[in-house]
Amino acid sequence: MVARIDITEAAIALIEELKSRNGDLMFHQSGGCCDGSQPMCFPEGEFKLGYSDVCLGEVAGCPFWMSKDQFEYWQHTHLTLDVVVGRGASFSLEIPYGKRFIIHSRLFTDEERANLEPLRYKEDE
Repeated sequence: MVARIDITEAAIALIEELKSRNGDLMFHQSGGCCDGSQPMCFPEGEFKLGYSDVCLGEVAGCPFWMSKDQFEYWQHTHLTLDVVVGRGASFSLEIPYGKRFIIHSRLFTDEERANLEPLRYKEDE
C-alpha cells in the first residue's frame, strides 16, 4: 500500500521533542486562509475533530487529519510533512520554537493511486 503522507527527518526530530514535552500528538490541516492552511500540531485530543475530517495516515506515530473540503483539493497528491525555520501565527505547538510545519506535495502516479492506503474517518474512531 502507498502512504498518502510521509515525513522528513527534520520533522521527526521536532515531533520527538514536542512529544517529550506534550505527550501524544495529532496533526490537523484545515485548508483555511493564511496559517490555517498550514499543518497544525496539537496534543492528542485537544483539537476537536468534525465528522467530515479525514485521517490520511500517521507521521511519527501521530495521526494526520485534514478537513474534507481540503482533502477534495489534495486527494490526488502525495504529501510530505516538513519543518522550516520561521514563526507562523497559529496555535500549533512548534511555534514557540521559532519553527513551523509545512507540506510539500506532488501528484500520485497512476500506479500509486491504484494502491493507496485507505482513509479513516472520525466515525471510525
